Amino acid sequence: MGAAVSTSATENDEVPTFSLSSPHTTTLDDVPENCISSLMMSFHPQEICTLARVNKAFHRASSADFVWESKLPSNYKFLLNKLLPQHNNLSSSMSKKEIYAKLCTPNFFDHGTKEIWLDRSSAQVCLFISSKAFKITGIDDRRYWNYVPTEESRFKSVAYLQQMWWVEVIGELEFEFPKGNYSVFFKLQLGKPTKRLGRRVCNLDQVHGWDIKPARFQLSTSDGQSSVSQCYLRGPGEWAHYHVGDFAVEKPNGPTNIKFSLAQIDCTHTKGGLCIDGVVICPKEFSERLKQF
Repeated sequence: MGAAVSTSATENDEVPTFSLSSPHTTTLDDVPENCISSLMMSFHPQEICTLARVNKAFHRASSADFVWESKLPSNYKFLLNKLLPQHNNLSSSMSKKEIYAKLCTPNFFDHGTKEIWLDRSSAQVCLFISSKAFKITGIDDRRYWNYVPTEESRFKSVAYLQQMWWVEVIGELEFEFPKGNYSVFFKLQLGKPTKRLGRRVCNLDQVHGWDIKPARFQLSTSDGQSSVSQCYLRGPGEWAHYHVGDFAVEKPNGPTNIKFSLAQIDCTHTKGGLCIDGVVICPKEFSERLKQF
């Protein structure tokens, strides 16, 4: 009888239900900013800028100094001293994001004869050195050399050889590079750049002598690295990059002295019609992207 009563009670009772829903739904706004910033350290700079658009928390987190300091090259303080030698107070008041943005834009130094910038996606250092920073045999004699104004150069002028027997161009740079492998290229053109009726024209009248003997390129560094190569200058009327050599930086944040040269000193014939824009120093893996320099 007791069993019957127990069965009846069980059949008539309703099974209680429970709600697991919370009155507050968790969203991205609830993630602590320092956690977001820590995650952003593993992204590339361009990805960080994209994430900054997600919401206000992500935007604030994307501006954290430790995020952008992790993206800056190890020599960024040296670069700032080069670019802002008289404005130490200004650089100390800049956020790391502002410093990164500053270094990613082309910056001139050494009286406008050199330009430096960081690649936006990798923060690797790139350099361009103007022909005005070189020691060029006979550069002060206008019978041989002169500087030609042109919009085709980021320095707004190039060294132009009219005619000479002995052609020798020497450059030197002392610089603190981040650890890595670097390549050095001369940017040259056979022919004098000009404009006619608003269109680009290259005068080839004085181009001669470069097909008889190859030009010689040399590179050496203060830690004993060196390379020598020879190449005929080619493609009249078009800018071309000629590989001088490669060097490696194993110990970052210390000065490296680099010497590079271009020479054609065979005095059995004259040479002429050569334009020298400058020298590019960039990470070795950027060699396929030289047209942007």
